[in-house]
Amino acid sequence: MSTVLDTTTLSRAEWSVLADAHAARADALTADHRARASRAEKHPVEDFLFTYYSYKPAILRRWHPGIDVVLGDADERAAWRWYRSDRDGVRVDAESFRTERGSLYRGIVSLLRATADRPAQFGCFGLHEWAMAYRADEVRHAVPLRLGRDGTDAVVDAHDLRCTHFDAFRFFTPDAVPLNRTPLSRDDQAEREQPGCLHAGMDVYKWAVKLGPLVPGPLLLATFELARDIRTLDMQASPYDLRDWGYLPVPIETAEGKAEYVARQRSLSERGQALRRAVIRAVTGTDDTPGRADFLRPRSVL
Repeated sequence: MSTVLDTTTLSRAEWSVLADAHAARADALTADHRARASRAEKHPVEDFLFTYYSYKPAILRRWHPGIDVVLGDADERAAWRWYRSDRDGVRVDAESFRTERGSLYRGIVSLLRATADRPAQFGCFGLHEWAMAYRADEVRHAVPLRLGRDGTDAVVDAHDLRCTHFDAFRFFTPDAVPLNRTPLSRDDQAEREQPGCLHAGMDVYKWAVKLGPLVPGPLLLATFELARDIRTLDMQASPYDLRDWGYLPVPIETAEGKAEYVARQRSLSERGQALRRAVIRAVTGTDDTPGRADFLRPRSVL
C-alpha cells in the first residue's frame, strides 16, 4: 500500500542555505572537468558523464527541493518552469510536469520500477567495452589497448557475452553483435534492464536529470556520484591501459580480476537500487518502495 510523502515547509533562510550548499557541492564535483574544458583538455574517464549524456555542469548546480517541500518567501521561483505559488509559498508543480512530459515521465518511472523489481545479474564481467573493440580497426578511446589487438580479441573469444543493456550493446562491433547471448533492441529495453548492469546504474543519473525539478537536489548529486564511480570501474575493467592516467586495471581476463569486478559490481548495484527506488519515491510522491533514503529529506545537506 502506498503512502503519500509528508510535506515540509522551509523558510527562506533555511532553503537558501540548502541551495547554496548544493551549488558548492556541485561545483566541487565538476571543478576538474570545468578546468580541463577551459584548457581544451580531455580526460578518457572523468569527462564521459559530460559528453555521453551531454549534460552541462550547470544542470547539477540548480537546486530543487522536491515535490514534498514548500518554499517560503520564494516569489522569484514562482516564475521558474514547473513551479507554482499557493497560499503557503512556492512549490514544484508536479502535476504540470507530469501532464506536459507525460509519456517521458511514465516511461522513465516504468523502466525504473521494472529494473528495481528484477534480480541482479553479475556474470557479464564488464565485457561490453571489450565487445566495442572486438576485431575493430579503430577503437572508441584514444588510449592503448592493455593486451593489444590480438589479446583483446582473444578475451572476447574466450568468454560468453551476456550484456543486457541496449545502449552498450548498440556500440558492439559488427563481429561482436552475434556473440551476445541475447539480441537486444530499444523496444525490449524495459524487459531486459537489470540492476546488476553498470550502465543501468549509471543511467539513474540520466533519468534523474530528465525528471527535472521533481528530483531533490541531494538525490540528483547522489546519482551523479554513483555514475562517476561506476564509470571508474567500467574503464578499469575495460581493455584500455589507463595506468598513465592513474587507474590500475581490473584484469577481468583472470580469476582474481573477475572476483574484484563482481565484488565492486555488487556494491555499486546496491547503491544503484537504493537511488533508483529513491527517484521513484521522489517523483511519484508516494512511499511504495522499501528502504526510505535520508537524502530525500531537504533538512540535511550531503
